[in-house]
Amino acid sequence: MTTNDRYLAHGPRVGIRHFTAADREEFTALARQSAELHRPWLFPPAEHAAYDAYLHRLQEPAREGFLICELADGRIAGYLTVNNIVYGAFRCGAIGYGAFAHAAGRGLMSEGLRLVLHHAFGEMGLHRLEVNVQPANERSIALVKRAGFRLEGFSPDFLFIDGAWRDHERWAITAEMVAGEAV
Repeated sequence: MTTNDRYLAHGPRVGIRHFTAADREEFTALARQSAELHRPWLFPPAEHAAYDAYLHRLQEPAREGFLICELADGRIAGYLTVNNIVYGAFRCGAIGYGAFAHAAGRGLMSEGLRLVLHHAFGEMGLHRLEVNVQPANERSIALVKRAGFRLEGFSPDFLFIDGAWRDHERWAITAEMVAGEAV
């Protein structure tokens, strides 16, 4: 299998592909190893049953999930999901994402996010992607800023995470904002 066969798209260091059942062991092990990095922002599936349920939800028509993998060895560096996809006149989705500890701070998520943006605005036919980030999550805000997202507002008590309703900043990007940019 060549790199081009395995990935939906790839850049210099990472490729994006869909989640599979065969990724269960690696993904859950990485989620457990990365728990300290993720808390209190996100809680990716760290057990097999939770991964299977997550994979099942990603099969719904309003969702699409991508693994961001290092080209050198195929190891999963992170993941990104497009949720609440609406077509018609709206053509929008909301993204969620996370890096694993071994990949954090290496620019792999930035490259992977760019690949997903091009895929979403091309193959998926979306026009707009939104992301909601807790204001204290500086690394996540830096990621979306690097990708060209614009801050559109603030949503108090927006999402129930880790036992409480959390405030979020709303960021968005449209197809026109990345048109013609190299990945």
